[in-house]
Amino acid sequence: MKTSLISQLCHDRNLQFCFVGLAVTVLFIGGFAQGQTPSKPEFQYQLDDVRVSIPTADEPRVKEFGPESLRAAAKYLEVGAVSWVRGRACVNCHTTGPYMSEYTAWSQHFGKPSEEVLANFVKAVPSEVAEVKESDKDGHKYYPGAFSAVWRSVGLAEWDRQLKGKVSAETDRSLRDMFARQSADGAFVSHGEVEIPHITTDFELSLQAARAITAAPGWLVGLKDEALLARVEKLKHWLRTSPPKNDFDRVLKLQLAVYLPELVSAADRGAAISLLAAKQHADGGWSTRDMSPINDWHFEMSDRVVNLIKGLPDAAQPESDAYMTSLAIVLLRQSDVPTTDPRVQKGLTWLKREQRESGRWWMHSLYRGNYHYITYIATVEAMKALKLCGELDAIKVGAE
Repeated sequence: MKTSLISQLCHDRNLQFCFVGLAVTVLFIGGFAQGQTPSKPEFQYQLDDVRVSIPTADEPRVKEFGPESLRAAAKYLEVGAVSWVRGRACVNCHTTGPYMSEYTAWSQHFGKPSEEVLANFVKAVPSEVAEVKESDKDGHKYYPGAFSAVWRSVGLAEWDRQLKGKVSAETDRSLRDMFARQSADGAFVSHGEVEIPHITTDFELSLQAARAITAAPGWLVGLKDEALLARVEKLKHWLRTSPPKNDFDRVLKLQLAVYLPELVSAADRGAAISLLAAKQHADGGWSTRDMSPINDWHFEMSDRVVNLIKGLPDAAQPESDAYMTSLAIVLLRQSDVPTTDPRVQKGLTWLKREQRESGRWWMHSLYRGNYHYITYIATVEAMKALKLCGELDAIKVGAE
């Protein structure tokens, strides 16, 4: 393990959870919302003797891509997720959400994922499913807690699918609670300040809801509740008919075709693949910022986020980044584009070249520009892309 990334990893899985109070978390976020300049944090993830450095663009690239560097990436993801649940109270879209939704599929390569993170998700499930009242912000109607309920449900569903083979009572209740936050038109509405990606368009959030109901083993096919079935049909109808907000939504149709293939026509799949191909850069990568005009990412773009994106050194001509390059490869492979395809190969070459010594894939935050949690998201997506291209096959638990 690189000492520049983590000074010492706490191995005691029996350490009691230590959560920061929710009120403190709200005050922290609220201070930024009032226009205060966020202070430079010392670490990206930390708790007791766990110290993860803030990602930077000048971190050296890995000298040799391979099993060792991939194990370093997995360790970074594990440490980030465990550190988060020991120090924070929330299920989130940038660390524990991606960890639960993707790392759970890699047990044969890196061992069983953390039971502590699972316990954090289970604890976040309401003991009873209650009615949720719709809220309104400047004419924008939404249901509170929709995005956290969706990410919690995706994580629990994938844990059940990958590790248990059957749906748990907590996952079932989480899915039911998720649907209590569904809007009348069938969508799950992304509200609050945008975090690119994962809290952006309503299509992206609703797509994750579709993933949750199809990943939970046997949940959808065994569903008998007529009211819930009606909500599922509303979700399907909205996903099938809603106009895309941007090119990001358009290419995500390819992922919808994985979860609910009957909702995406062959023509739409072909158009999305062509769009992805057109967006690929000469260096083999893709850029997230190419996928949408700034103001089309979300119904409410704060001045902070807009100015951050406009102020990046490559704002006029965005460079390739790790998240979109990885997602593009994932979408192509999930669409049965072979690994040998030149578009995939060029993307893989870019990813292998851009891994950093810590194991991470660097990416500048498109939200606040301090912790760069998008580096964590990008690293998860990069590992998923590499998995789909067979790059993790040589790594087995216990192998040297």
